[in-house]
This record gives sequence, C-alpha cells and structure tokens, in this order.
Amino acid sequence: METHAAPLRSSDGSIVQLGVTRDITARKQADEQLRKSAALMAKVEQLSLSGSFCWRPSSGGITCSDQLYRIYGIEPGARITMDIVTARVHPGDRHIVYNALEQAQAGKDLECDYRLLLPGGFIKYVRMQAHATYDSQGRLDYIGAVQDVTERRQSEEALDGLRAELAHVSRVNGLGALTASIAHEINQPLAGIMTNARIVLRLLGTDPPNVEGALETARRTIRDGHRASEVVTRLRAIFRKEVVMTDAVDLREAACEVIELLRTEIRRKQIVLQLKALGDLPAVTGDKVQLQQVVLNLLLNAVEAMQGVGDRPRRILVEIERDDGDLIRLAVTDSGAGFEPEHAARLFDAFYTTKREGMGIGLSVSRYIIERHGGRLWATSNKRFGATFSFSVPCGTGRVLDHARSGIGYQQAGAETEAAARN
Repeated sequence: METHAAPLRSSDGSIVQLGVTRDITARKQADEQLRKSAALMAKVEQLSLSGSFCWRPSSGGITCSDQLYRIYGIEPGARITMDIVTARVHPGDRHIVYNALEQAQAGKDLECDYRLLLPGGFIKYVRMQAHATYDSQGRLDYIGAVQDVTERRQSEEALDGLRAELAHVSRVNGLGALTASIAHEINQPLAGIMTNARIVLRLLGTDPPNVEGALETARRTIRDGHRASEVVTRLRAIFRKEVVMTDAVDLREAACEVIELLRTEIRRKQIVLQLKALGDLPAVTGDKVQLQQVVLNLLLNAVEAMQGVGDRPRRILVEIERDDGDLIRLAVTDSGAGFEPEHAARLFDAFYTTKREGMGIGLSVSRYIIERHGGRLWATSNKRFGATFSFSVPCGTGRVLDHARSGIGYQQAGAETEAAARN
C-alpha cells in the first residue's frame, strides 16, 4: 500500500489530517518483473559476450547496455555518440561501418563484421546486427546488438592457417606424384628416341652406309615420338572438359549464385563486394557450370589479392554489361596489390603463379573455357592499385525476360550483404 498525507488547517486554526491510500501491488510486481528481466538480460549479454543498443539516426542519440560499454572500452555511463563509436573502429574496417551507416539512411536492417582498435593497441573482432523500427510519430529507430567474436575469429584464423598449410602440403605431394608420373611416362619414349638416334648415326657412319637399317631405326624414332605426344595429350585431357553450348545462361544470375557461395568468405575477410548489372541483359549460350567456374576463380583470386591490405578499403566490384558488338562483358575489379606490367603476358600461362601455394592452373583453365565459348579473357592494371580481370562472351538468341531485375543490381558482403586476381 502507498499513503500520501498533508496537514491542513481548519478555519479555527486546528490541523486536519488529509491523506490518500492506494493499492500499488500491481506496480510493485511489475517493477520486480522488470528488475528480474533486466538482470536476466545482463546475464545473457555477459554469457554471450554481447551488448545491446538503441539508436535514433535523426537525432544521433544512442542508448547502450553496460556490456556494450565494456566491449568498446568506454567508461560506463559516458555519453556515447556515433563519432565515439566510429573512432573505436579499426582504420582498416571503417569503410565497412560507413557503408552500413549509408544503408541506415534508407531504413534497411544492418549486419556487418569489423574490428575494434582499443586504447593500448588491443584488437577485438565484433559482429553488429540491427533492426529498423519506427515509432508512433514515424521516426526511424534501430534496435541492435554487438557481439564480441574475438576468440572465435582467432580460432578460425588458426584453423585456416592449418588448413592452408595442409592444402599446400597436399598440392606439393600431388604435384610430386604428377611429376613422377610424367617422368615415368615420357622417359621411356625419350630414351628410345635417343638410342635410335645414336644407332642411326652409327649405321650411316659405316662404309658403306647401312641405309636400310637407318631407315628402319628412323621409323622406330618416329613411333617413340608419337608415344611421347600421346602422353602429353592424355595429360592435357585431365584439365579439359568439352563444352556443350546448348543452354541459355543468365550471366547475372550465374554470378549472383557464385557470390552467394562466397558470401561467408568475403564477409570474414572484411571485404565489401558490389555487383552492378543492368537488367534485361541478353542471355549467353554455353555451359553455366563452366562459366561459374571462371567467375569463381576470378573472385577467389580477387579475395587473395587483398590479403595483407590494411591501408585502404578492401573492395571488389563485379560489373556485367554489354560489350562492343553482340557480346556480354563481366569484369572483376579489386583494390589489392595488382601485378607488375612485365608479368601481364604470363598471367594466363599454365603453371605460372605468383602465389606460394598456387599451382598456376586457374587462369589458364579459365581462358580455355572462355575461348571454347567463343570469347576472350584479359587483365588490366588499375590506375591506383589493384587489377581488373574481364571476359566477354557472345550473346545467345534468347533473352532474359525477368523485368523485375531492371536497373542496377546491388549487393553487399561484409557490411550489409549486398579485379583482381593473382594466379
């Protein structure tokens, strides 16, 4: 119960006690329930290493839980602004946060991964998710959470390092086995050729020359040469897959499927990926799986090209547009290390690679696939940094009739989901 009372004086000056008493059981029960809920939420945030926040973009006001203060290394109770938040973001990842803030202007839900650089040089990996809501007056508010995923990321990076080392060892072992096989297969016909050549010289050097014997030995030499040629042909067949050019392929749809496949990898590497493609592009005729293999190889190379880049935003741009004549062009541009002009002529050579763990097969196979489709694949170095790898293939007879995709296609990976290669 709650009682309020105040002394009042009557006309004769005596005090009259006037009071109000009311039942506040429901309010007390609600307060207790709210206190328990707040305590439970605080415990959940502590266990999940996450903190919650409310943000109103129009006013810039931000309300945070105690756990969020700890994650960002800010004194509890201090007034938090967006400038303070972005100042804690690692310089190499601020482009991801700025991209999310741009998306917030359109009232879109937000999701991105980035690093925090705290005082003392300590780095944290965090994941932010926020849901857009509107109050009764139509003002945009965001309710979200930030989770500290540092331990998980460090474990993933350690595991990735072990996987990369294992893959490198596997490649070395595989290449060694392939080399041994090639040596075994070609050594015999080459040895026969050398032996026969010596016999021919000896037969022709006799007096008189044994022309008939020399001719027979020369025939055996030609036979052994054909055997060596057949070995090389079988090795080339390992990397060859015949193209059945019968399907109408929507190149934009095929690229989107590959991007979706790599979404997690791109986000984990803190890369912002943008896809730009005009709607109602004509279809190309060919093998969808093989064309996707080319796109996948160019994107993976673009991701690897930006390893170690920390002084500029890590971005990949995929553009699909009409090329000169009846062609469709797909280009992958990255902000990586680029390539030296003197290496440009060798980028597509088989077994040429600038990567320690690479085998130099990807771009060579990609060029073969594109040429089998009647197109071409080429590379150019960007003006400032990075490179662009492009291919163009002829259009088919059919058209993509999905008019809902007209305009510019746009995806983000690493901020809100939605060149660049080194072989």
